[in-house]
Amino acid sequence: MAQKAIREYDAKSILARHWDKYFPDFTYSYETVMVQNGAELKEAAKENSWLNEKTLVAKPDMLFGKRGKNGLVLFKDQKPGDVSLEKAASWIDEKSSSKQEVFFAFDGDEPTGEPSIDMLTHFLVEPFMPHTQEEEYYVSATCVGDNDVIYMSAEGGMEVEEGWDEKVTEVSFPITATEDEIAEAIRANVPADVADADKANFAEFCIGFFKAYRELNFAYLEINPFVLQGNKVELLDMVAKLDDTAGFMMVNEWGDVEYPTSFGMENKSAEEEAVELADSKTGASLKLTILKPEARIWTMVAGGGASVVYADTIADMAGIDDLANYGEYSGGPTTGETKFYAETLFDLMTREKDAQGRGKVLIIGGAIANFTDVAKTFTGIIQAFENYQDKLKEVGVKIYVRRGGPNYEKGLKDIKEAADRMGLYIEVYGPETHVTDIVRMALEK
Repeated sequence: MAQKAIREYDAKSILARHWDKYFPDFTYSYETVMVQNGAELKEAAKENSWLNEKTLVAKPDMLFGKRGKNGLVLFKDQKPGDVSLEKAASWIDEKSSSKQEVFFAFDGDEPTGEPSIDMLTHFLVEPFMPHTQEEEYYVSATCVGDNDVIYMSAEGGMEVEEGWDEKVTEVSFPITATEDEIAEAIRANVPADVADADKANFAEFCIGFFKAYRELNFAYLEINPFVLQGNKVELLDMVAKLDDTAGFMMVNEWGDVEYPTSFGMENKSAEEEAVELADSKTGASLKLTILKPEARIWTMVAGGGASVVYADTIADMAGIDDLANYGEYSGGPTTGETKFYAETLFDLMTREKDAQGRGKVLIIGGAIANFTDVAKTFTGIIQAFENYQDKLKEVGVKIYVRRGGPNYEKGLKDIKEAADRMGLYIEVYGPETHVTDIVRMALEK
């Protein structure tokens, strides 16, 4: 499962789109807009009259929590008087005009650790919801091992994490659990502290919530808190991740959802985004993170575990500054997918020569495959060699290959013969060689 975080705005929009299916006995106003500046908020008010009529709440929507403790939520109890459209627009312009410090950990109200510093670019604006603390609840769901788990609490808000073991009820379900079994277990495990008047509604809401989590292919879904006032529900804060391998069949259900970069993280390059898009369209795994494009050691590693081992070995032997990328191709990619992935790497590594005049190193590594046809994937790499052979020679690339698995003998033979024919320096090794020994060989030479 590939988990991708989405904005709170998109999470609420997905639930709102399917509200009647999963929560037919509850009402939800779904009054929410996402803007980037005050001018956009005022423009949105032309089509959303509630922005002019109601007291508002504004907060960044950029995949980080603890917004209240970071002083990044504007609401009426924080500053005397109601938060009007004008106040919200002014506050958004103020917070988006310069870089902000955000702490991710707190000891009580005191921040700990180093802050992330970045620009705030997206803001969520909603009506202020009058309610008491007793009306705030918590629910979340995720996958743990082979089971789905729902977490429920009679307390919501920032403090629920601090007393997690005492405050939160956990109920686990195998993937074979029926709707009736799930509903019965949730009703039987409603936290004791839920108000008696809310117990039935709390259970029914959590049953719909868990069904939506499963059927809409969320990898993680949290509402903290939601307000329950009879049959009226308000979703005050949400965190969500989607299982993007289901993206091809969830186009209509999810709508135009985006996968933003988290606050404080650099934006992805066009190449990283291209590999991510390819990954979302295949059952295989294609991952690429560019660390230092001018560095001289590049890896094309089969397997997530192997990619970690190779990166650690290179960092240990050569230093992290010499490692250009991190990633993997695994899970039985097709010849075409492997060719695309290889060409993406070759294009990046041949754009400029090493600043110190050294030749570049390409390590094509991996453990012993269980089901990936090594010869088939190596055919894709050979095809990429054909298209990039001149550029690879220009930057003095030396290629080191270590691989095992189905058809590995043919794969090693084919890639060796092809590289020799093109005049590319290559050394190939099978499973008799230690998985990372080619790193030592490459650096010694």
